[in-house]
Amino acid sequence: MLAAIPSPSSNGIHLGPLTLHVYGLMYVLAVIAAIVITSRRWRARGGDPELVQRVALVGFPAGLIGGRIYFLVTSWDQWHHTWWGPFAVWDGGLGIWGGIAGGAIGGIWVLRRNHVDVPAFMDAVAPALLVAQGIGRIGNWFNQELFGGPTSLPWGLEIDPQHRPAAFAHDATFQPTFLYELIWDFSLAAALAWLGKDRRIRPPGLFALYVAGYSGFRIFEELLRVDPSHHLLGLRLNFWIAGALTLGGLAWFVRSQRQMSANAGKEQQME
Repeated sequence: MLAAIPSPSSNGIHLGPLTLHVYGLMYVLAVIAAIVITSRRWRARGGDPELVQRVALVGFPAGLIGGRIYFLVTSWDQWHHTWWGPFAVWDGGLGIWGGIAGGAIGGIWVLRRNHVDVPAFMDAVAPALLVAQGIGRIGNWFNQELFGGPTSLPWGLEIDPQHRPAAFAHDATFQPTFLYELIWDFSLAAALAWLGKDRRIRPPGLFALYVAGYSGFRIFEELLRVDPSHHLLGLRLNFWIAGALTLGGLAWFVRSQRQMSANAGKEQQME
C-alpha cells in the first residue's frame, strides 16, 4: 500500500503521573463548540445566549448518562464486569442514541422551566450537535475503534493488531468510518445552517432533518463497520435503529411543515 491513515500510538497525553485521555478531551471540546455555535444561533433568534450554558450544564451530564446506559444495555458483553466497569467512559462506550435522548430530556427540562420555545431552541441546536458529534469521532480514532472492514484504498486506516477483530487479524488497513462520519456531520451541519437562514422551515423542522440525516448516514456506516455488535436478522442492531429513526425523522419533518401550511391557510381565511 502506497498510502494509509495511521492510527495514534496512544489514546492519552501523559502529563507527569497523570494521563489525559484524548477521548474525554474531545468530548469536552465538542461541548464547548456546541455551546458557542448554539449561543450564536440562539442570539440571532432573539434568545438569551446565557440560557445555552444552563441547558448545557444539565444536558451534557444527562447525555453522558444516557449514552453510557445505552452502551451498557446494548453491548453488555463489551465492558469490564467489575464495580468500576460501568463508569469507565474513558475507554469508550457511549451510545450516540442514548446520548441524544438523555441530553434532549435534560435540555427540555431546563427549557420548560424557563418557559422557552422548545421547538425553536431545538432548531438552533441541531447544527451544533452535528459539529460536536464530528469532533467526538476524533476520540474514536485515538481509541482505534468504530472502523469498517478491510480495504486497500489509499485512505485506509491502519489498526494495531490488538485492536483488530479476530476475523481480520491479518489485515492491516480498514475503512475509516470515523472519518466518513466526521465529514458527513460537518457537511450536514453546514447544510442545516444554510436551510435555516431564511426561516422558511417551521421549528422543529431542522432538528427533524438532523435526526433523519444523521440516522440515514448511520445506515450506510453500519453496513461497513466490523467492530463487535449484536445482530438482528443478520444485520447490526444499530442498523435497524438508524433505519427506524430515519423514517421517524422524515415523518416528523413532514408533519411539522404540514402544520405550518395548515396554519398559514387558516390565517389567510381569517383575512
